[in-house]
Amino acid sequence: MLTHLLGGITPQQFLAEYWQKKPLHVRQAVPGFTGVASRAEIFDLACDGDVESRLVRYRADAPETSTVDFGPQRRTQLRGKKTPWTVLVQGLNLWVPAGDALLHQFDFIPQARLDDLMVSYAVDGGGVGPHFDNYDVFLLQGFGRRRWQLSNQEDRSVHEDAPLRILKHFQPVHDWVMDPGDLLYLPPQWAHNGIAIGECTTYSIGFKSPTAQELAVGFLDWLSEHLALEGMYADPDLAWQDNSAEIVPAMVDQVARMLTGIRWARKDIADFLGSYLTEPKPTIFFEPPDPPVDEETFARTLAANGAVLDPRSLLLWSETAGFHLNGEALTVDAADHATLKQLAHQRRVPGSGKLSPAIVQLLYCWYEDGFLHLQENAA
Repeated sequence: MLTHLLGGITPQQFLAEYWQKKPLHVRQAVPGFTGVASRAEIFDLACDGDVESRLVRYRADAPETSTVDFGPQRRTQLRGKKTPWTVLVQGLNLWVPAGDALLHQFDFIPQARLDDLMVSYAVDGGGVGPHFDNYDVFLLQGFGRRRWQLSNQEDRSVHEDAPLRILKHFQPVHDWVMDPGDLLYLPPQWAHNGIAIGECTTYSIGFKSPTAQELAVGFLDWLSEHLALEGMYADPDLAWQDNSAEIVPAMVDQVARMLTGIRWARKDIADFLGSYLTEPKPTIFFEPPDPPVDEETFARTLAANGAVLDPRSLLLWSETAGFHLNGEALTVDAADHATLKQLAHQRRVPGSGKLSPAIVQLLYCWYEDGFLHLQENAA
């Protein structure tokens, strides 16, 4: 499946030759693919207040008059074709099971980097204008056709008065028309412009690419919660000073010495990453079962049918910091590490597998919190 998805090359070849280096265009990467959501389902999600969406009306002749409306959208907005428009729905994998399955077809890129699945529906001529992203993206064509123009230009100047970061001087070097099932990979910083040819949908598999500033702020926030410095500011040898408003050098020196206690090790970085990368977005909420089955029934059903992680859940691990689920570190016996590593990788526990009582109890807690769901029938 993966070699077909990547046009006959292996994931190893893709990573070595294309990942963050150059685009890849694959005809019929997913033969017969027309999407995982109908137009009606996309519109329903765009109008849902719990779903992140944007409605874009881009005008190539006057970019500064383009508009962006953030969701929830109104039904009346999703009509009419006189002016080209596009509606984009983020996190489709959280709402459509087939979308979650599609997203994880791209697990040949580590899940620590995988972000979400977005779908864009556009009427004829719809698009968001020529722009560039700071992250990698795979674009999989659903129903209909879309023209993609690409450029590796260094000119990043944009229209300052436009609501979108639209490039002023777009100079494409590639020009492809995508049919249903075609795939396009774009490295970061490659400028691109997608234009719908008739009605169409495009599915975007995006990746996390935090900036150094974002990581630094996140780490310092995390460190503040895990730091415990001893001592208290004291000045028993305080000397009288001419100007009481001066912060004297002795105070600066003492505080500098106190702050030298702020240290971290490689394990702290690994702990932070486990928490940071698995932390659900602020808009994500879990839905516990109502009512939940008791633990005995859970164990029996788990053994028979297995269980799956909720699409909103992310379980990651490292040799340095162990396991993290949804922003929290886990304490797990070494004997159960192999089981959890497999669960993290496959995102499911198969039925008829032999699990330790400790793992069954842990999974039951996740089930009660809505982090994991029992499968009704054996896979």
